Amino acid sequence: MNQARLLKILITPHISEKALRVADNHRQFVFKVLPDATKLEIKEAVEFLFNVKVDKVRVVCVKGKHKTFGRILGKRVDWKKAYVGLQEGFDINYRVGD
Repeated sequence: MNQARLLKILITPHISEKALRVADNHRQFVFKVLPDATKLEIKEAVEFLFNVKVDKVRVVCVKGKHKTFGRILGKRVDWKKAYVGLQEGFDINYRVGD
C-alpha cells in the first residue's frame, strides 16, 4: 500500500459520547475516513500511524442532514466513519501533553 495514501485515509478521530463509551467498553476507536476508503485500507492506515494491531473494522456511511438556513434549503455533506477494534493489549491515546 502506498504510504501517501495511508496518510490521507484517516481524516480525524470522531470524538463523541458514544465514541468514548465504545472505546472504554470494547477497545474500539472511531475515525472519520475518506468516502472511498476500504476496510483493508483503514486497517493498514491505523496500524501504520499508531503502531497497533487491528482486530476488525466496521464502516458506516453517514447521510448528511437536510437543514433550513432561513428560507434557504440546504444539505450537509455525506461522510464515512470507521469503528476500529484493536487486539488485546493495544491502545490508542489521544491525549497530548500528559
